[in-house]
Amino acid sequence: MKLFQGFVPMLVLFCLVLTSVLVHAQDDQSGFKSIDCGIVEGSTYTDNVTKIKYVSDVDFIDSGEIHNIFPTYDNSYDIDTQTTTLRSFPQNTRNCYTLKPSQGKGNRYLIRASFQYGDYDFKGKLPKFDLYLGSDYWDTIRFPSSEEPINMEIIHLLSSDYIHVCLVNTGHGTPFISAIELRLLAGDMYKESTDFGSLCLFDRFNYDTGFTTVRYMDDKYDRLWSQFSWESSAYLKTSDHVYTDFSDNPPQVVMNSALTPNSPNGSININWIPDNATDHFFIYMHFADIEILKSNQLREFNIYLNGNLFNGPFPLPFSPINHTTTTFYSTLPENVSPMYALTIKKTKKSTLPPIINALELYTLKQFPQMQTYDQDAAVLWSIKSTYKINTKNWQGDPCTPHEFVWEGIGCNYNDTEFPRIVSLNLSSSGLNGGIDPGMANLTIIHTLDLSNNNLTGTVPNFLSELNFLRVLVLKGNNFVGPVPAGLQAKADKGSLSLSLDDKSTGEPASSCDMNTCKNKKGNKIIVPVTASVASLFLILIAFTAVWMIKKQNKHGLDIRKKQYTYSEVQSITDNFSVVLGRGGFGTVYHGIIGDTQVAVKMLSGSSLQGDKEFQAEAYLLLGIHHRNLISLVGYCNDESHKGIIYEFMANGNLESHIFGIFHTPSSFLNWQERMQIVCDAAHGLEYMHHGCKPPIVHRDIKGTNILLNEAFQAKLADFGLSKAFPTEAGTHISTTVVGTPGYLDPEYYTSNRLTEKSDVYSFGVVLLVVITGQPVITKNENDIIHISRLVNLKLAQGDINNIVDPKLQRDFDVNSAWKAVELAMACVAHTPSRRPTMNEVVMELNDCLVAERARQETQPKKLTTIMSFNMESAYDPTPL
Repeated sequence: MKLFQGFVPMLVLFCLVLTSVLVHAQDDQSGFKSIDCGIVEGSTYTDNVTKIKYVSDVDFIDSGEIHNIFPTYDNSYDIDTQTTTLRSFPQNTRNCYTLKPSQGKGNRYLIRASFQYGDYDFKGKLPKFDLYLGSDYWDTIRFPSSEEPINMEIIHLLSSDYIHVCLVNTGHGTPFISAIELRLLAGDMYKESTDFGSLCLFDRFNYDTGFTTVRYMDDKYDRLWSQFSWESSAYLKTSDHVYTDFSDNPPQVVMNSALTPNSPNGSININWIPDNATDHFFIYMHFADIEILKSNQLREFNIYLNGNLFNGPFPLPFSPINHTTTTFYSTLPENVSPMYALTIKKTKKSTLPPIINALELYTLKQFPQMQTYDQDAAVLWSIKSTYKINTKNWQGDPCTPHEFVWEGIGCNYNDTEFPRIVSLNLSSSGLNGGIDPGMANLTIIHTLDLSNNNLTGTVPNFLSELNFLRVLVLKGNNFVGPVPAGLQAKADKGSLSLSLDDKSTGEPASSCDMNTCKNKKGNKIIVPVTASVASLFLILIAFTAVWMIKKQNKHGLDIRKKQYTYSEVQSITDNFSVVLGRGGFGTVYHGIIGDTQVAVKMLSGSSLQGDKEFQAEAYLLLGIHHRNLISLVGYCNDESHKGIIYEFMANGNLESHIFGIFHTPSSFLNWQERMQIVCDAAHGLEYMHHGCKPPIVHRDIKGTNILLNEAFQAKLADFGLSKAFPTEAGTHISTTVVGTPGYLDPEYYTSNRLTEKSDVYSFGVVLLVVITGQPVITKNENDIIHISRLVNLKLAQGDINNIVDPKLQRDFDVNSAWKAVELAMACVAHTPSRRPTMNEVVMELNDCLVAERARQETQPKKLTTIMSFNMESAYDPTPL
């Protein structure tokens, strides 16, 4: 008896501990970030319904205004507490939230952004704006009404430690946001689908009566399951446990109900229309038989999508397992269709109608742009926090997209790696204190300007350990003590341009003004003197332009290349109001001269390598003229303002269309259009190699340097790295390797021997990208695969459909495709002598185009998106 009396309290204590552990496990929000936008700084709360803990958004963004929705809408649609407040962004084109989940990259997250207008601004006018995830377009936010909330949800595999959720003003109203929620998923959830890209939620259904949305805590990943009922259908319910063995199975409460036809011989028919004509769907169907069947009963059915048996991971027909979840899902992206019909139909021997418990529909979304290298990004966020920088609109990713690169930041874009920080200009930024030690992690920076601030202390030694640092400007601060020996040694050797004041600090002078500083041997510290050279060069350009115009006008040509003043350029660009892009040289702006649109490239005052490339491009554009090369309109050389004005290309670059960055059906390129564009580009390169004397090697052929005008005619651009080539056949020149990794000729990369075949190799890589729709470099956990190797592996299978871009849906001439693939592989041959010339490339591509046109002429006419191509234009390697 005494033993039993002692056992009872122990048992009670054990039960209490066990209950505590189970409750804690059920309420585990360690993988959650839950942000209520617009609540007061520092405030937190636990939602009464979901028990989710929410925090203010103040720590995740430094712009915007907070508002409450109009009280009338507080009870509309049974809205969540989180959507009663919001943050709007009347300033800046783009505003970004930055989150850094503790679990980091390599994990899958459910990311949800919520919006409710609620007439917060008393204007009664529903806005429309774009939502971006990182550097890439996610979706456009459109509101059906003032009271109805909108949830945008995506399942995304993180390639960076940072998540940026950005709102972009498109001129249709002020962007705003109500809540951001981040949910860490289990490692295997949706893995098969997310191997193809990210999954945007289209719909998620829990087939049950009622209107309550199932979410956390019933679903530990806080997926939103909308209850959906049809009057013409019957519903099965059970209170028994339904086994959900896998992490991506729906929660118990969802699987406890199922939809079935009213008629014993009926089928389940689910139809939907995609939001975008080019969307590829992934489908997840969840089944569990929640009835106890008798020995003479059988529930067996087939699943059809648009009339075809569903190609899932399990064989059909299928009998759902008693009180156990089985999930059928798309193993590949489903074919594009204007409408989808999902049919679940009983077999002839089945005695019971089919059922379905839950359904998930996702669309595939590609996010091709890589974010800034995490280590570099971490330094920039540390600098922003340490020095409380709030005047530069540093939001989102530092380097991408190009048009929103952070002010004062220079980036290196490498197709095989993440963008890296290579220059940092914080001159006159109000910095106080010492130099942030985090700058030691900017391991490939070549230019650092911290001048004219209030920095104090000693110059840190870690600056001498930055192996790529070539320019260091520290003047206009209050440093004391000697210059680190390593820095002084680099300055003495001429490998570092060092600028530091000689101020009275009570300590020995450590350095001096860059124009007077000498070492003990009397050698001046090297200072780049580019401004005067650039001015002289552009003056020479002016004389050359006049001479070229006179010479060309003798032949009856009307070439209007002229010099513009800086004030004229300001007028042309509407005071530089529309940015088309940014790069190491500076910024490209949209402009208008008369009735003609132009692009204006302005050289940044802090650009180093960009200045050299800028001059080279201006000089080259003055001397070459071809319909497939970008045309020079004019230039600016007004004191410190230098710019090139060239024709505007309305349809951007080739790569943006191949990877779907423009997000419009008309931007999708069919096979004929792709062949026409690469044929155009090949003609431009053929002219440079064979129509110019001396021949010119471009040295940076890639998809982003092939621009498309309003008629989708392709023109080569960006000649900053181009180089004239000796005319003797078979010769080469030795030069420093430049260009874009992934497109670089391996022989040129290893030997510095540049020939016209180096361009041929790069063009072959472009052709492979156009054919396959794949990036130049594919990364997985164990390997980095170049596109030429990827195609070579697939060639062994002998099926052209496994090589050509699946978005084309096999709509191409097989012979044309084989010829294009063989040509591309010949272009990327490792040995340059085995590569074709551009003359030969043009002829082969013309054959590909002819074959595809012949096929099109024999095809029955169908309604398609029509692009304006000049298919009958004649080409030759001579100037216009």
